[in-house]
Amino acid sequence: MIAIFGGTFDPVHLGHLNMAQQCVATFKLHSLYFMPCAIPAHKAAPGISTEHRIAMLKAAITPYAPFKLDLRELQRSGPSYSLLSLQELRAENPDTPILFLIGMDSFNNFDKWYQWQTITRLCHLVVYQRPGQICDTQGELKCYQHNAVTTDIALLQKTNAGHLYFLEGEQLDAASSEIRQALKKSTKKSELLPDAVSHYIKQHQLYQE
Repeated sequence: MIAIFGGTFDPVHLGHLNMAQQCVATFKLHSLYFMPCAIPAHKAAPGISTEHRIAMLKAAITPYAPFKLDLRELQRSGPSYSLLSLQELRAENPDTPILFLIGMDSFNNFDKWYQWQTITRLCHLVVYQRPGQICDTQGELKCYQHNAVTTDIALLQKTNAGHLYFLEGEQLDAASSEIRQALKKSTKKSELLPDAVSHYIKQHQLYQE
């Protein structure tokens, strides 16, 4: 079983690490790959360089043995469509279940993603819900949710793709956009950042006005 966690990670924070830890613990994974995107197709481009984002990710995940980096999207030109990465991963691992970890905010808008229905045939979606968030799907996405959702972990382990799992466990309310705004207004360390990331941000004077 392979788990992928994509995002801008601008910056990576404790909420990201918590999501990944919950996924690893729930599915008893040996590896989970953080996959930073270059030019996100569904949100604004990162405000800092790719090199800084990679450095912060490396610093954040070093203490966690299962966490690894997959930089394929940074090596591809154009928008970072998750579909392309999942197609590559499926070709590389034709008989392996693939978990695609996303947040509830992303899932609620998943039907706006490029060829989202094809994505659901390439992987299992694992959705993490931050405190205060609700599942609010409509139309074809709601139909997919009704047909694909399961609480049976063994089913995901036995099948390569096609199911939807809502990740339960400890929830931490953290968002990169809010952290960036807080860093612009204060020089104090954010409690939602790993110490190594806070040190890197201070050292390189990132996210300052």
